Amino acid sequence: MADKGDGRTRPASRRIKTLTQAALNADATVVQVEALLTDLDRTVVTLNSSIGDLDVTLDRFNATITSIDELAPRLVSMVERLEMIVARVEAIVEIGEAIAGPLASVENAVRGVVGQARRLARI
Repeated sequence: MADKGDGRTRPASRRIKTLTQAALNADATVVQVEALLTDLDRTVVTLNSSIGDLDVTLDRFNATITSIDELAPRLVSMVERLEMIVARVEAIVEIGEAIAGPLASVENAVRGVVGQARRLARI
């Protein structure tokens, strides 16, 4: 450290004390910087590991998306087949309903005749 130039000189012991204090402060700063760098190194190692795990996860995600892309056409084909089956079942039900209508009328007529015959037989 240089003299302040005010014409007064500091005693040598005070200058040594000031220089010693400055050296201790510098040493403490170096220790703090080393600790910070050590922590930063650990953080970078952890971040690198996390990024590696993220890469693995993204690879699995990509494989899953690819599987879904491959599965989609098969699902569409299956839905089309199911729609055809449903259309056939609906046609069968319509035929059954068309047949059941006249049969119900015949059944009602037969019941009516049987009912009349029973009433006449009681008289």
